[in-house]
Parts: sequence; structure tokens; C-alpha cells
Amino acid sequence: MENDHHRRAPAPALEVREEVLAVYAEADSRPVERACVRRTACCRFRLTGKTPWLTRGEAVVAARAWRAKGRRRIEPRPDGACPFLDDATGGCGVYAARPLACRTHYCREAGGPVPRADVVDLVRKLERIGRRLGGDGAHPLFEAVERELSSGR
Repeated sequence: MENDHHRRAPAPALEVREEVLAVYAEADSRPVERACVRRTACCRFRLTGKTPWLTRGEAVVAARAWRAKGRRRIEPRPDGACPFLDDATGGCGVYAARPLACRTHYCREAGGPVPRADVVDLVRKLERIGRRLGGDGAHPLFEAVERELSSGR
């Protein structure tokens, strides 16, 4: 019989990914009227004047998804759109790993914003995960993800 101290602990990055994705799944399962048809108007940050902010756990998940596509950096786009917007497909390059802000976004076509009171518990869960990773709060998408890509996490 194997002793507890000999068992290998799961990799922290994998644990974090699973926790963050569980929060996203909870957000997606809530009975909020949403109808995202992936028109990507909300991905045009310069036009909307709004950029998603990510906690450290969310940035880790997004960076891993970006790396899984063979990408090592994100580059600011000249049109001010989300760096994950894929010109070839016209959609989000990390859709399954998109941050909570993108899931509860401000896109009129999808039904407008989800009231903060309806997701504040999820925001707090993500903040706790981020603090466990040494995060210092949420940061704009580009900055948060680039930091994780640079760290090699």
C-alpha cells in the first residue's frame, strides 16, 4: 500500500485549469438568457471601449489554450480587436477557454451584460484562485495573458 507522502500531487497548472474551467462551466449553466452567435462585435475592444480583465487563474488558462494552438506570444492588433480573434475563422481562437468577462459580456446581440450580482460569486471564486497563484487582482486581457506566456507557466 502506497503512503500518502509518496503520492505525486497533481501539477498546479492542471489543478488551476480544472478549477477555472469549473467556474466557467457554472457560468455557462446558469439560466441567464444568452444567445451568443459569435458575431465578435464585443471582441472589437477599440470600438466598444471595453476590454475584459482577467484574474491570474484565467490568464493561466487562456495562455495554455493559446500555447496549445502553437502560439507563444499575443500581439496587439492594429485594429484594437482582441488578440485571440482569429482572422482565418473569424472567431475566438480560445473560445472554450475564454474568460468570464467574455462569457458574461456586454454584447447587445447576445442579450447584453449579465448583471454583476448574478455572477459576483463566480468572480470571487476566480479572485481566490488568482490569489493562491500569487496574483494581485485582475488585469487587462493582453497584459494578463502576455505575463503568463512570458513566465512559461
